[in-house]
Amino acid sequence: MAALPPDPADQTETYLRLLTQHDRWLAAYVYSLVASAADADDILQEVKVTLWKQFAKFEPDSNFRAWARKIATHQILNYRRSEKKRSVSSSLDETFIEAVAAELDQRADALDLKAEALNLCLRKLPEAHRKIVVWRYYEDCGIEEIAVKSERTVEAVYRLLSRIRQVLSECVNRQIAPAP
Repeated sequence: MAALPPDPADQTETYLRLLTQHDRWLAAYVYSLVASAADADDILQEVKVTLWKQFAKFEPDSNFRAWARKIATHQILNYRRSEKKRSVSSSLDETFIEAVAAELDQRADALDLKAEALNLCLRKLPEAHRKIVVWRYYEDCGIEEIAVKSERTVEAVYRLLSRIRQVLSECVNRQIAPAP
């Protein structure tokens, strides 16, 4: 029995979810490699159109960020080539762009590992400590507000946040450390 083709509505939703999840990163990637903000805007738009046009080729269980990065790098290089053809002086050559792209890839992968480790470590925290972290770093509450919400003194909140950061830091370091 032949497999049914994917539902276009499902594909659209999946694409939009992945693009939304990685949109800031993708923009930062393009802007870091293109000197002109206006040109970066145009390139970013082209990257998103190309991602959509080629989304049927994307493997669902693969790394969207790596796939998008390849397409973005290709679009940036195409832009640089067209700029050279128009006799516009180019301050960055292709080798440099590819080297910067590779460095950004390496750092992004390391940050992804740390983010995954941090999420795991946050889940290990006691619920009361997790609430403090959410209030401070996700809801952007001030220390005084957290003190009131948690029925602690301001000094106690500072000490608790310091201990929580230390515990999270140690946990993340253990998670990303190479196995012996």
